[in-house]
Formats: sequence, C-alpha cells, structure tokens
Amino acid sequence: MPWLPLLTLVSAFALSQAFRTVTAMMATGLQHDFGLSTQALGFFAATFAFSFGLSQFVIGIALDFYGLRRTWLCTFPLAILGALTSALAPNYAVLVLGQALIGIGCSPAFVVCTLFIARRFPVERFAAISGVAMGLGGLGLVLTGTPLAWLIDASSWRVGFAVLAGLACVSWLLVYRQLREGLSSAHHRPENLGHALRGFGALFLLPQTWGILALALVNYASFLTLRGLWLGPLLMHRHDMSLVQTGNVALVVSLLSLFTPALFGHFDPGPARRRHWIVLAVLAMAAVFALMAFLPLAWVDVGGMVVLAVVSGAGILQYANVRASYSAEMSGRAMSVFTMAMFLGVAVVQSLSGLAASGSQAFGLDPYAGVLVCVASLLALGALAFRTLPVARPS
Repeated sequence: MPWLPLLTLVSAFALSQAFRTVTAMMATGLQHDFGLSTQALGFFAATFAFSFGLSQFVIGIALDFYGLRRTWLCTFPLAILGALTSALAPNYAVLVLGQALIGIGCSPAFVVCTLFIARRFPVERFAAISGVAMGLGGLGLVLTGTPLAWLIDASSWRVGFAVLAGLACVSWLLVYRQLREGLSSAHHRPENLGHALRGFGALFLLPQTWGILALALVNYASFLTLRGLWLGPLLMHRHDMSLVQTGNVALVVSLLSLFTPALFGHFDPGPARRRHWIVLAVLAMAAVFALMAFLPLAWVDVGGMVVLAVVSGAGILQYANVRASYSAEMSGRAMSVFTMAMFLGVAVVQSLSGLAASGSQAFGLDPYAGVLVCVASLLALGALAFRTLPVARPS
C-alpha cells in the first residue's frame, strides 16, 4: 500500500517546510539576542536554502546509486543535529552553522516524495497526488504560524528549535519503519559516477532546461521569502502587530497553502495549456507584491498575503511540467536539478531581499517596500524567461 510510506515521507517534508520558515517567527528574538541587521537576518534565512539547494546535486547521485530509503535515512539526521546546534548556539556563527546542517539534512525531503510518487503511482495522477503531498507538507507552515509564535512568546526561540528537533526524530523513526524501498532498480541505476555526472550534464544541453530553471529560481522563492522571512517583521514594524497576531496571519496563510497545490493539481489543464497557466500565476504574484509595496495598508498587506498563498499553489504545475519535459530515464535527475534551482533561488532571493531592505533604509525609505519591489521584479523576469525560452520538443 503506497499511501502509508508516502505519508511518512510527507511528515519529513512538513518539517522541512517548518525549518525553512521559522525565521518569520524568530526574527525579532534573533535580532535582539545577537544584534542582527536586516542583511544578517536575510543571510541567516538564506543559509538553509543555499545548503539545501547545493546538496541536490549530491542527493540526485545518491538517489541513483543507493535508492530512496538509504539516502533519506542517512541524510535527515543532520537536520536533527542542526536544530539542536541552533537551539544551543552561543553566537551568530554557530547559529548559521546549524542552519547549514538543517538545510543539508532536509535536502532529500520533497524530491524523495516526488520520485516515490513517480515510481509508485500512475503517471496521469502525478500532478494530483503531488499536489496532495505538497498540501499536506504545508502543515509545517501551520506549525510555524500561531503554534510556534505562542511557544516562542511563552519561552524563547531556542525552545522552538528544540521542539522541531524532537519532531524530526519522530519523523525519522516513522520513515525507518514504513519505507521499504531499497536500491534503485538496475534500469535506473547508473553504471558509475562518471555516467551519473554525464547524465546531469546532459540536462543542460536540452533547450527546455533553461526556461524551466529560470522560473524555478524565483517562483517558489518569492512566496517563501515573504512567508519564511519577512512576514513577521513586516506586520510587526509596519502595522504594530504583536507576535501572536502575526502568528495568526501566518497560520491563515499556511492553512490556505495546504489546499491550493492539490486544487491546482486536480485541475491541471495538461501539457497544451499548463505553461500558460504557470505564466499567468507568476505574473499575478508579481502584481500582488507590487501592490503591497506601494500601498502600505494593513488590509492590503494581509489580503495580499492571503492571495499569494492561494496563487502560489500553481507552483505544483511546474513539477508536472518538469515531469512531462524529460524522458522517464532523466526524470529523477531533472527533478533534483529543478529542486536545486528552486532552493538556490530561495537563497538568492532572500539574500537580495536583505540587501534591498538595507539599501532602502540607507535612503530613508520603507525597507519592506524595497523587499517587495525586489521580489516583484524577479518574478516578472522569471516569467519572461520561461515564456520566451525554448520548450521541450514533442517526442
């Protein structure tokens, strides 16, 4: 029965979502304890994404050689170690080290889910089931909304990291007991490391890869930069909301993000119209970010976050687009490279947003307007590249 092991894998993906969005609730405490600037805070949040994204290359090879189970079970303990390191961090440098370990530990989380779905479920159900998995993984975003805000408000951000470490231990045990898929089949396993490396290189020789990666760098990153980094500081500093009030907004945004990937996956229009839907969704997100930048009203910011939570669910269609753009033999490597681009994009966009905030402050402007304009511009550029660069040729 493939559903039970899939659900255990989704539990780990949910924790990955939680780890990558904790900064929104911990930002004020971290700034107070370590005296962090907005740029340093952006770098802290980006460290998870950098380590997560850069690990995808190694993870893709490990999945080919050792299969889903071994790769996941050997990697995820680093997330537990990183969470404990962060909880005990005496200074900023150790805190960043903890983030790097968490990013590496979580790096196989969703790609293992998608490969499991691709191998164990019918291909025509890939978008719908991936949407359900991504939606359930959004429970991690719920966890870092009101529940984490209440916990941090009652104790500290250190306790938040400790609780996440405990939950990660439970998730590891569940996957250990339920996931029985071992080595990849001989059909998918490369003959040697050189063959695996050439397989990755071949992806970049295909014309469709560049448009896919250009959009992957900015689409998911835009929503995560807001939800995982700036949502808390923006609402607290722009509109004087309390931490718990901010957590309530994050909770609503997270609850919506549970359902929208499954919704878009269910109504996937198919290869003929899918790219058009993707471009429209990305441009709509860019428009919302721009509106929030130039109309700094509480109802606009909160409403904009709600709209972004809904429209960002269309990102699941990008996974279906990747699955349809490559042969079955290349799908695992393609998914790893796509995931790598997504999270390197998160790191780049979060870092750029920190620079945008600092630059805006230096000129006496609203730092959050700088962040939002930066993200809107990147989304528009990503949509343009995806729309104009070549697509996969029909086989």
